[in-house]
Amino acid sequence: MIHDPEGRISVEPNPGRICIRSGDTLIADTHNALELRETGYPARQYIPRADVAMHCLQRSDTVSHCPFKGDATYYSVNIGGTTIEDAAWSYEDPFAAMETIRGHIAFASPRLLETAGE
Repeated sequence: MIHDPEGRISVEPNPGRICIRSGDTLIADTHNALELRETGYPARQYIPRADVAMHCLQRSDTVSHCPFKGDATYYSVNIGGTTIEDAAWSYEDPFAAMETIRGHIAFASPRLLETAGE
């Protein structure tokens, strides 16, 4: 089966700075985000794992399937005894058409603050 998101999904480098925070804790800080736009969904910033404080994330049991990207693995954010369930996700083995997001993590919890920096 061919998974071709052409016309539905676009992925472009984001030239700006993206920071993800939980309270005062910086979880991610990058100038290398990929902005993924998918019809019917808000734009998401996919951040390279190297720019994410992975020690703040704990893999959860949640998995979802996208017919265009593949299976997503979810992560909870754990900061100072507070857990934000399934606050981030990653396509660890995306379909070939979405290979560019391999090794990246997206965040989508309303309790996390995404900011653009300089």
